Amino acid sequence: METYYNPEDLEKFGTIGEEAPALAEKFFDYYGAVFAEGALTAREKSLIALAVAHAVQCPYCIDSYTNDCLNKGVSEEQMTEAVHVAAAIRGGATLVHGVQMKNIVKKLEL
Repeated sequence: METYYNPEDLEKFGTIGEEAPALAEKFFDYYGAVFAEGALTAREKSLIALAVAHAVQCPYCIDSYTNDCLNKGVSEEQMTEAVHVAAAIRGGATLVHGVQMKNIVKKLEL
């Protein structure tokens, strides 16, 4: 089935720097440093990345971090719970912006 997002494109991500190698190198160095062990384990960071991937709706990241989580021993139940956390935060963020709407309504009612 053909889709807008081509799963094979994920493997080509490294080529994104061909026309701007210095910038790509800085990004990939940063990216690598972010996912290195630190206060959070690599496993925890992958789980966070999976949740964020769902919040920003990046199919490439969802694919990549689902695989990465599985390789790091994260269960499907844990991944699903992380996705629900992302959904709750995204939903809450949408609702709290309703306060802006309410503020404008009050302002215009004056």
